[in-house]
Amino acid sequence: MSKLGNLGARLHRGEVGYDFVGNRKIWYGISILITITAIVGLAVRGLNMGIEFQGGAVFTTPAKTAASVSQAEKYAEEASGHDAIVQKLGNGSLRIQVAGIDTNQADRVSAELAKDLGVAEKDVTGELVGPSWGEQIANKAWQGLGIFLVLVVIYLAIAFEWRMALAAFVALIHDITITVGIYALVGFEVTPGTVIGLLTILGYSLYDTVVVFDSLKEQTRDITKQTRWTYSDIANRSINSTLVRSVNTTVVALLPVAGLLFIGGGFLGAGMLNDISLSLFVGLAAGAYSSIFIATPLVADLKEHEPQMKALKKRVLAKRAQAAAQGESPSAAVTDEPLGDDREDAAPAVVGPRDQPVSRSRGRGRPSGKRR
Repeated sequence: MSKLGNLGARLHRGEVGYDFVGNRKIWYGISILITITAIVGLAVRGLNMGIEFQGGAVFTTPAKTAASVSQAEKYAEEASGHDAIVQKLGNGSLRIQVAGIDTNQADRVSAELAKDLGVAEKDVTGELVGPSWGEQIANKAWQGLGIFLVLVVIYLAIAFEWRMALAAFVALIHDITITVGIYALVGFEVTPGTVIGLLTILGYSLYDTVVVFDSLKEQTRDITKQTRWTYSDIANRSINSTLVRSVNTTVVALLPVAGLLFIGGGFLGAGMLNDISLSLFVGLAAGAYSSIFIATPLVADLKEHEPQMKALKKRVLAKRAQAAAQGESPSAAVTDEPLGDDREDAAPAVVGPRDQPVSRSRGRGRPSGKRR
């Protein structure tokens, strides 16, 4: 833990770091590949929509039903002629979902299930679900997503600038696409719990991005008044200085979600836990990735196209070339110490560790002997 703390402090001070922005084309390529895979999976396999979106019936058997999940699934499909999804609940009862059947079919299926499972017909409870309810949920979710994205873009454009708002928007779309694509590839059922999970990850996805953007905004004040750093250099420092914090936050958030997904959903068979926890798990991981590898490098790309930043980059490169020609280390041109007497180098665009001047009044006011 002490080593991790020392690493975090060194990253924050800029003593060590990884060139995230310089290798941005690699991350862009990886993200494009993952996104294309998610889109292809979504187009080929489609989403396994739950009964709330298709309509149908849900049957619940008495506690401690003797039949297994596979047997109940077979009985339900034979009785209804449709695909069935069976889940074993904590008390030993079975929850059987059959999509695409109406009221008359539901009564017949309930009677046949009771006979096949060896229980009384009155003990098998049935509930019809109409597709209109799921459609209303989906419409409200789309409306909520649209309003959220608009408000996020407006807020970031006001608090930071439009380039950061655009980069955050791209990162959010990236996270949602990957999460939905994973659902299509693994075949998990899409339920209202899934919709809740998707809307929840938007805030988590945005959190790390805003943390980096805030650091970047603070460090790029009066950036054009110095010739040591380009905008991409400072963007890279911002990522490194908040890296350990982002990793710690993400890991702490992923641990309980992983518990819900692998323990609650996998071992206990809790259906809705699967729906919510998978979207949260994938969304949190994708959000942490996008804030580091997508959002901030994209902001640097957009800013480097500004005339002022182009001119700054030209001056910085010229300064470094001059330092190299004078036999200095190439890294000397990007240290926190000013090079030469150039007043531009004295601008506090990036604050680093500096030695404080010795106070001239040191020793004044100290008690001394009094004359009697």
